[in-house]
Amino acid sequence: MSHVNIGKTYAGPYKAMLEFNDQAVAAGVDAGLSPLLVELVKVRASQINGCAFCLRMHCADAIAAGETADRLAVVAGWWESQYFSPEEQAALQIAERVTMIGDHGRLADRGVDVDGILTEKQIAAVTWFAVVINSWNRIAISSHYPVHP
Repeated sequence: MSHVNIGKTYAGPYKAMLEFNDQAVAAGVDAGLSPLLVELVKVRASQINGCAFCLRMHCADAIAAGETADRLAVVAGWWESQYFSPEEQAALQIAERVTMIGDHGRLADRGVDVDGILTEKQIAAVTWFAVVINSWNRIAISSHYPVHP
């Protein structure tokens, strides 16, 4: 694929994406989601999608929000650890379901009762964050955003 920065080529859709992101942030605030939980959702979706640019950004944002290197190291296998709260587990499960939406039949059951843990508003807000980060992943990957040390 060509190395075309789609946001620079067509700024209108990029600006709409920024507004979309802002609306998801407002929903997260309204639903009472912690910034750390939001960053975990962004990290997990970016891991699944293989977006190095977003992984670097959201791991740094997670650390700034108080995340530890220990927890970031195991987020890819969150269901195998005891590091994450029930709310975080529910959010990570939603992130995986939205990110791998076409693989529902093949997704492993993580055993998390999302409806019993998160409110309707929280489920909706986490879902919007997953949709937004999946969109950003696709923008960054298809535009070949550089990732330097």
